[in-house]
Amino acid sequence: MFVSLNSSLTRRMAWLDFAKLAASTGYGGVDVDLAGARTQGAADTRTLLRTLQIAPGAVGLPVNFAGDDATFESGLAKLEDAAVFAATIGCPRMIAVLPPSSTTPKPEFRALLKTRITAIAKVLEPAGLRLGLEFLGPLHFRTRNPHEFIWRMPETLDFCTDCGANVGVLLDAWHWHHAGATASDIITAGKARIVHIHVSDAKAQPPEDVRDNQRLFPGEGVIDLVTFFQALKKIGYTDAISPEPLGRVPAEMPAEEGARLGLKTTTDVMKKAGVL
Repeated sequence: MFVSLNSSLTRRMAWLDFAKLAASTGYGGVDVDLAGARTQGAADTRTLLRTLQIAPGAVGLPVNFAGDDATFESGLAKLEDAAVFAATIGCPRMIAVLPPSSTTPKPEFRALLKTRITAIAKVLEPAGLRLGLEFLGPLHFRTRNPHEFIWRMPETLDFCTDCGANVGVLLDAWHWHHAGATASDIITAGKARIVHIHVSDAKAQPPEDVRDNQRLFPGEGVIDLVTFFQALKKIGYTDAISPEPLGRVPAEMPAEEGARLGLKTTTDVMKKAGVL
């Protein structure tokens, strides 16, 4: 496993500066800003990552699969070029968020998203890319719209399996905790279906009080991250770990300090779990 710099640890930065910050602060990887990196170009980006000796953590999926038909079709038409770019820079994974609620009844919405994500998976497959879908656990996400959708890890895994062999879970420890998921859920998913990892911590709160921007650095809260990481080790996960403590880094904190704190707190927990 290697730790990948996530933008939640820094102020908004240009892609080139962000990548250099990851290298200078000791990260093994960097979460790729697709738009910024594509401006630089695939060959130059690949050279940059090789020169800095950092690996690409993940690339965001540039397709809105939960919106209207025109928006989805427009994004899908451009996906092949983005997939080739990601493969060229050595990043075999794209990530996206699975809506936890909807204005559309669940069976109808599930069928729509299955069709769309299956189409996405087919475009990604020739480039050797996997798609990681993130489930969102907190109550306020699940009740934002009239119809609850997919937010539990086992159901997310079933949905991913239905969409294609190269579709799996973006496993976020924060959402894993708030969805009531377990180490057994990670082991059941296995290495083939865990695409990417986000990690942060949580304070003890009633479910109705939890908000997404109230996260803590790994090791500061109540999430059993030792068990979380040990389960990842058990399935043989060896890819990126992206610290994502949303709301924890003060706006005035220098980017370098935020990056160093994210790396230290994450590696401290990983060492405690025996995975580093």
